[in-house]
Amino acid sequence: QLQAYGGGLVQAGGSLRLSCAASGRAFSTSVMGWFRQAPGKERDFLAAINWTGGSTKYADSVKGRFTISRDIGKRMVLLQMNSLEPEDTAVYYCAAAPASGRYWYTSDQIHEYDVRGQGTEVTVSS
Repeated sequence: QLQAYGGGLVQAGGSLRLSCAASGRAFSTSVMGWFRQAPGKERDFLAAINWTGGSTKYADSVKGRFTISRDIGKRMVLLQMNSLEPEDTAVYYCAAAPASGRYWYTSDQIHEYDVRGQGTEVTVSS
């Protein structure tokens, strides 16, 4: 299971750090990703990280502002969000995808993530 937390209300230009705690399936060999869904919109990919933590991928909308990282020992994935904008307001989710032995692998394809946790809400005020 996955559980995201750390959301809240922040002013535009501010920062938040989201955390995702993992349990159960082999977290250490899964690709981990962050997604978000704004009201009335589809769920969007934000960032992904491979199982070693050495390879990352970002959506253009958050590149340079958001940073994904993972702490294998603590079984956690983090999303540091800086320079937040009102357009970042959404429910944020973490998810896991099987790497199938590909230690270098990351993915921005939502359908590959077969384990999805409950979200945490982020609201950015202008």
